[in-house]
Amino acid sequence: MLTIEIDNGSGFCFGVTTAISKAEEELAKGSTLYCLGDIVHNGMEVERLTEKGLVTINHDDLRSLHNAKVLLRAHGEPPETYEIARRNNIEIIDATCPVVLQLQRRIKKQYDANPDAQIVIFGKKGHAEVLGLVGQTNNSAIVIEHFNGVEKLDFSRDIYLYSQTTKSLDEFHRIIDYIQEHISPQATFKSFDTICRQVANRMPNISSFASRHDLILFVSGRKSSNGKVLFNECKRVNPNSYQIERAEEIDLDWLKDINTIGICGATSTPKWLMEECRDFILNHT
Repeated sequence: MLTIEIDNGSGFCFGVTTAISKAEEELAKGSTLYCLGDIVHNGMEVERLTEKGLVTINHDDLRSLHNAKVLLRAHGEPPETYEIARRNNIEIIDATCPVVLQLQRRIKKQYDANPDAQIVIFGKKGHAEVLGLVGQTNNSAIVIEHFNGVEKLDFSRDIYLYSQTTKSLDEFHRIIDYIQEHISPQATFKSFDTICRQVANRMPNISSFASRHDLILFVSGRKSSNGKVLFNECKRVNPNSYQIERAEEIDLDWLKDINTIGICGATSTPKWLMEECRDFILNHT
């Protein structure tokens, strides 16, 4: 008898849930709503909201848009975006995640207090959240994507270290340890643990979930940073793990000699999509 379990801990985080609720609320009024960038790194959810009337635009589109309503997603935006909106008479529906907003304010405050120090962000270059954080420093912040990027810092100067909210806690601590070992006694080093616990706590939870099943289907958009981290953790614990974006990607050969299937996902994965994957299997077995 095949059993399928959907992970209760998977699915939208608070920030994404809020952004989607705000979008649906505005769309229900019948007015045109633009969203700056994909509202969530999940193609299926973007498609669902597009069908409801959400129009996704990029930063170039924003510059030529006037007298409109634009949603800012959970990732947050740099100050320049707000300035363009003010000039172009654009009404902002701000769905920036409160955790990200607090981080932006901390970085701006630190930069204003000591603009000559190195503000370092452990994060993915070009990621929407990271662009919003770097924008708080007049684009002077240093972004390091992985532990080995720490070597390019100047250890004779002050360093203030922050992290993108969805990065790995373990790697962040390795970076802290390395800087502490190499920083000059004359320089100041401070680190701020700005990793979202709602995301960080999913690592041990998903490890435990992945170890309980014969097969893991990890449902996530391939653009999702958080998805990459969580899927790698599933794969580490259970090599019989597959990442899929939609039910149609499920290969029925994976199910041979399998008794239990675990379905889980990223902070950008809607519950309805995981349920669709479960139903696809039940309808084909």
